[in-house]
Amino acid sequence: MNPVVHFEMPAHDRNRMTGFYTRVFGWKAQMMGEDMGNYVVVTTCESDETGRPKNPGSINGGFFLHTPGDPNQYPSVVISVDDISESMKNVKDAGGKLIGEPVEIPGIGMWIAFTDTEGNRVNILQPSMA
Repeated sequence: MNPVVHFEMPAHDRNRMTGFYTRVFGWKAQMMGEDMGNYVVVTTCESDETGRPKNPGSINGGFFLHTPGDPNQYPSVVISVDDISESMKNVKDAGGKLIGEPVEIPGIGMWIAFTDTEGNRVNILQPSMA
């Protein structure tokens, strides 16, 4: 089986996007230069000296600059949270917009989608305590 090991999301304004995810989820970001396409390396979990996650199943990722006309400008990511209500408040406080109301996915947890400050559709999930 091939596990998810990375994610990417487009940004119109990488500083604004980095600020949003740092504020809401406590992620760390490293801004790369023009030689690296102004990519932003994002650390979402405790990582080793090579940047690889220490905990199995955890992933890190990055933000790339949005390219108008390119159809591959959408993320596909679910973010696990401890408290969906607190995270929903943080999303709104940081300038994001919730899409609908939280939905219970039986045996999985509470889920809701939101759009971030860049208009990306992202999901948060508070896993069930099995």
